[in-house]
Amino acid sequence: MTKSERLLNLLILLLVQRRPLSKHKIRSSMPPYAEAGDEAFERMFDRDKDELRALGVPVEIVALDSYFGDEVGYRVNPETFALPGITLTADEAAVIGLATRVWQHAGLAAATSDALAKLSAAGVEVDRSRLDLAAPVVAVSDPNFDVLWQASLDRTRVTFDYQRSGSTSPAKRRLEPWGVVSSSGRWYVVGRDVDRGEPRLFRLSRVHGAVRRSGRSEAYEVPADVNLRELTASLSPGPATETGTALVRAGAAHALRRSATSVEAGVHGPDDTDEWDRLTVVHSSIDNFVDEVLAFGADAVVESPDEARQLARQRLAAVPGVIA
Repeated sequence: MTKSERLLNLLILLLVQRRPLSKHKIRSSMPPYAEAGDEAFERMFDRDKDELRALGVPVEIVALDSYFGDEVGYRVNPETFALPGITLTADEAAVIGLATRVWQHAGLAAATSDALAKLSAAGVEVDRSRLDLAAPVVAVSDPNFDVLWQASLDRTRVTFDYQRSGSTSPAKRRLEPWGVVSSSGRWYVVGRDVDRGEPRLFRLSRVHGAVRRSGRSEAYEVPADVNLRELTASLSPGPATETGTALVRAGAAHALRRSATSVEAGVHGPDDTDEWDRLTVVHSSIDNFVDEVLAFGADAVVESPDEARQLARQRLAAVPGVIA
């Protein structure tokens, strides 16, 4: 059982019961606690209570007997845990209603049902109506969301076919996923690109086919100083304000041509012929511009700025058999 699953089970256990539970009852109801030694259980239970409280869950300690206060119990009061009343306009309510239908997450709902079944089997009195306060509502309709989200939790590498903006066909990518985040209305997986050895961002809607897990769990560590939100903001395409030029073979790279602001025909190219066109492209970052040009292989060459040319040479030098 993972730590997150243990915390979820403890929350459900304290939330769905009608009376406070003694520490002994909590220990006997959850396998990780029951299987631990006395000292290990005390440390684990204390850490879990503190983490729930840090997450905003009001774990209360109350006396089990009004006459004898030496034995205490634990609970989560639904009235304290529930959100305060919110007044919404008609438009706001419509948006919230739509979100609740789109964001229902079958995977987390199944985990919650499993936890309830285990608690019921252990003899814990369960009030399912109280569980609505902690109903998991994190999801997305993208078919690869679940496998990427789970792989990021398991620290398992994944492979998938990904089609960059402007590319005519997808390319295989290998990734150590660190997390799945939403930005500007789109879902992205963030992690370390195994082939490039650097953090990268991949838009889920551009993944072709199924994402495949590769290798064992716990295969890598996420850097301790990584902030996924800040990293996503830094890697996400910003407004197109920079300009670059590329030499494109005549009749090729049509997708790049569509985004060009100007085209100069009959330009002398890298093969010493004049059968090339110079395209001026406005882009949001050097990295994205280079990716877009290199996607067309030998039919396109980065011309300017110098920073983009240097980056293109580095990318090509890392490919076996390619002379940059």
